Amino acid sequence: MAPHSRISQLSQRLLDLSGYFTMAAVAILSFISIDDPGARWIAVGMTVAFAAVNFFFEHTLGSRYVNVFFATQTLLTIGLILQQPNAFVAPILFFILSAQVTVNLPLRQAMLWLGVFILITGIFTLYAFGWPGGIFSILPYIGGYSFFAAFGKATRDADEARKESQRLLEELRAAQSQLQQLAVAEERNRLSRELHDSLGHRLTVAVVQLEGAQRLMPTDPDHAARMIGAMREQMKEALADLRRTVATLRTPLEDDVPLGLPLGLPFGLPFGLPIGPALTRLTQSFQDGTGLIVRLNIAPGSPPLPESHRLAFYRAAQESLTNAQRHAQAKYVQLDLSLNDETIVLTATDDGHGFPADLNGGGFGLKGLRERAAQLGGELELGSGLNGGAQVRFSLPIEKSLL
Repeated sequence: MAPHSRISQLSQRLLDLSGYFTMAAVAILSFISIDDPGARWIAVGMTVAFAAVNFFFEHTLGSRYVNVFFATQTLLTIGLILQQPNAFVAPILFFILSAQVTVNLPLRQAMLWLGVFILITGIFTLYAFGWPGGIFSILPYIGGYSFFAAFGKATRDADEARKESQRLLEELRAAQSQLQQLAVAEERNRLSRELHDSLGHRLTVAVVQLEGAQRLMPTDPDHAARMIGAMREQMKEALADLRRTVATLRTPLEDDVPLGLPLGLPFGLPFGLPIGPALTRLTQSFQDGTGLIVRLNIAPGSPPLPESHRLAFYRAAQESLTNAQRHAQAKYVQLDLSLNDETIVLTATDDGHGFPADLNGGGFGLKGLRERAAQLGGELELGSGLNGGAQVRFSLPIEKSLL
């Protein structure tokens, strides 16, 4: 009913329909109630002009002219009142304008316009009926203007609430889409970490064995053949790791269940399982395959750990051994698993070249360990050992009830 209304298209059409119906009723009543033929046709013409201005402003001019629109409509209504001083038809148009001002204007401006409509109607009724009859005659109009203004405000508020709900829904959908993307990215990162930690470790051991077999082939073919056999086993285990990672993404520690525990034990139980057997097997296998001397020291009373913690410590030990062999040119690695208050710490120290000065957080494997630690509320610290080699300190918090 006004230019560029702030309500929805459906609400706008309903208000337009009711408004134009009211304008038609005013034109008909004006034609019937005015006796003077000239004034009669002038009144009808003003009502048609009122409808035309409403249509023109609605479809042509922007909202910045909305006060011009209301001023024009108010003047046309005053002109219509002057054509029928003894009738109550013309002020009906203020009912329409009362709804329009609350729909299209801020509340303060709308109240000012509502006061103008009441003032004009009051002057008309006082002129027609005098005092105090005019005061009593204006009361129904004040009630009508207030009702239509409240109706317009309620319509606008309801539509703004609908738009706000739509906006929140769009934000929720966008957030859901981002969460899905983050979930995909996190799963990709998990896959990459698993592939790097498992296959990288196996391939490092296999490369060392292959180099050793190549050197021993001319002088000790039997020893070289044993090393190649061991390398073949490493490749089989690497292939098994790859299949487990891609197909099921399950932990590679299922075979590390200590003797005495029933087969098929669920790994999600709160008490978890000890990490000692897994680390013992890992260090022994790495030492046999590479010739690197590995010493493992596990503090007495180490508690059983949840599967997530066991896998994290296992990967930390794997990455530390692989880096010591591949990058540090180390001959000796010390692994220590210790308890510190409510924290369990795995420290790996080697006698190699140490970390470069421009490490910048480490390579892919160390970054993966840092992500694992962060996910479990722990830390990864890189530094130097007492003898100048590299030191990796991987720590995770643990529930006090498990200590």
